[in-house]
Amino acid sequence: MTERAKQAQDFHDQGYNCAQAVVCAYCDLAGLAKEAAYKMSEGYGFGFGMGCMEMCGALSGAFMLAGMKNSAGADQPGTTKGQTYKVTKMLKEKFEQKNGAYLCRDLKGVADGNVRRSCPGCIEDACELIEEYLTK
Repeated sequence: MTERAKQAQDFHDQGYNCAQAVVCAYCDLAGLAKEAAYKMSEGYGFGFGMGCMEMCGALSGAFMLAGMKNSAGADQPGTTKGQTYKVTKMLKEKFEQKNGAYLCRDLKGVADGNVRRSCPGCIEDACELIEEYLTK
């Protein structure tokens, strides 16, 4: 586990939601102040699977970081979103291949009782994907 993944775990242990833990662990690399990263990733309850056990919060955090890395910004609207969508789709597919799911409710086994991955495990996996595909 990398130092940033450990930091993300520590943030989660302190009460950050899964998305906040991931985004805040990498915020400096994305040019975000920690306070802004924390607030941005709290909206709509990115933890607890976007508030209703939908998309995994840790994976949502990786998507936010992909946007920060890939976007050309507001001065060039629309020019990079297609490429960013490709990156997020790839991250989702890699995460799903590893865990058998990408929705929080499926990862937690809500319907079938089969817990595929814990929140700390999802955070670790999201950090691994960030390290492999976004920090290079």
